[in-house]
Amino acid sequence: MDQVTPTVPPPRPEDLSSALKRNIQALDARRRQEAAEAPIEARVAEAITRFAGSMRFVYVHLALYGAWIVANIGVVPGVPRFDPSFVVLAMVASVEAIFLSTFVLISQNRMAAAADKRADLDLHVSLLTEHELTKLVELVTAMAERAGVRADADPEIQEIKKDVAPEAVLDEIETRQATDGKGSG
Repeated sequence: MDQVTPTVPPPRPEDLSSALKRNIQALDARRRQEAAEAPIEARVAEAITRFAGSMRFVYVHLALYGAWIVANIGVVPGVPRFDPSFVVLAMVASVEAIFLSTFVLISQNRMAAAADKRADLDLHVSLLTEHELTKLVELVTAMAERAGVRADADPEIQEIKKDVAPEAVLDEIETRQATDGKGSG
């Protein structure tokens, strides 16, 4: 028995609209450009962070620290104990942790800046879309009135004909957050 699902198969890449293909190419090009323009320090920090977040990093550390520990507990014949209290090992691990956390923070700051740019772009596109839709509602309402259809009688139509002021929306969100914050403290 064939199973019927409410979904359709995803479009193949050649079936994507030209506007969508262009947008994908533009975003890809922008990411490559930003990566190429990143300062050398940021690229080094990103490479170190990428390596530190890999299983190779774990394996290297297992081998190095494991060998250090095995050598210092006297299991390997002929190898003198050079750090019997493991103080040097602890210091090396601590210094490494300091540097690794700094590299991770540098990478996170860069990723946060990129996320902020994408969020700003998303907001700009959303505001532009909202404005364009408001204008389209006005146009369709005027066409309906001309055709003898009373579209303005619907209160929802009156509501969506209002253009959105981002400042008013942000002010309302901040007011609600401030009010919610006072009530929960």
